[in-house]
Amino acid sequence: MIRTCTKCKRVSRSLALVLAMILSSACQAQYAPAAGLPGSTAISASADSIVMWAESCMVVRGPQDIAVPSSGYASAGDSSQAVGPAGTNTIVSLGDGGVATLSFAHAIVNGPGSDFAVFENGFALGSPQQAFLELGFVEVSSDGQRFVRFPAIDDTQNTTQLGNAGTMDAATLHNLAGKYVSGYGTPFDLEEIKDSAGIDINHITHVRVRDVVGTLSDTFATHDSRGRKINDPYPTAFASGGFDLDAVAVMHADGLTSVQDANVISACVYPNPVSSRLYVQTYIPSQEASLSVRSITGPVVQTVSFAGAVSIDMSALAPGVYEATVTTAFSSSTHLIVKQ
Repeated sequence: MIRTCTKCKRVSRSLALVLAMILSSACQAQYAPAAGLPGSTAISASADSIVMWAESCMVVRGPQDIAVPSSGYASAGDSSQAVGPAGTNTIVSLGDGGVATLSFAHAIVNGPGSDFAVFENGFALGSPQQAFLELGFVEVSSDGQRFVRFPAIDDTQNTTQLGNAGTMDAATLHNLAGKYVSGYGTPFDLEEIKDSAGIDINHITHVRVRDVVGTLSDTFATHDSRGRKINDPYPTAFASGGFDLDAVAVMHADGLTSVQDANVISACVYPNPVSSRLYVQTYIPSQEASLSVRSITGPVVQTVSFAGAVSIDMSALAPGVYEATVTTAFSSSTHLIVKQ
């Protein structure tokens, strides 16, 4: 009979335990950590690398709770509130599975490092490593028709559902918008999708953000690029449920090297068409500017000086096409506005 000493058994079990821990750690890949921590890739809303912000946005809302048809749809904000710089114009909530499609005055191009960043309004709870985050898939298009999704990864535990106050660690997330808290954008590098069919990474015209439904229910769960269920706060059955889109910033754009170069987009002007109030935001926060509005067939009807942002009442103007000209120290841009 072969005998095995007790000490050898203990050593063997210890080695097996260490190996299991190593393998487990390898499976739980660590990605860039929360904003402010060493190694973070978070993009500050005031970063000098930003040369452009989205100039228009279309939103298709999702329900407050995808599993409860009677819950109604998310309703906080509107599509215009994802236009322009982050933090200056609140947010638009997408609801479960909702989609926002943004366009830009210049094409986004593939440059060194990250090329654009998506901003949400998450917030830390207790420590920088733990935050309330609502996640979104990010897709890009060169024609507004065919979209390619960035390969997203979520290594958050997915055995226990995160409730509507659950927290996450940014270091377990990759290529998911909403990874960083308010004021910091999640960066995306077009180089990662260079081999995808039907996309020109040096001519990106549209960015699409699609809310991740973070339920672990087999019926409604969404999955990362490996087929793994994504676990984020659920249900968020209220008007501001789902991904809260703040803004999309661009670091590499065709022909632009700084925000001062954006001569044709010194400001964003919205909504268009407009029925009552017209809003204007410069791309440089608090920048001094002037706005003049004139009928395309007649004289100037309104003129105002402002710093950073302003709104004017268009309700008394006759329906038709107007020119809104925004002038800053760096540039002047004219926008055709339809008054309904």
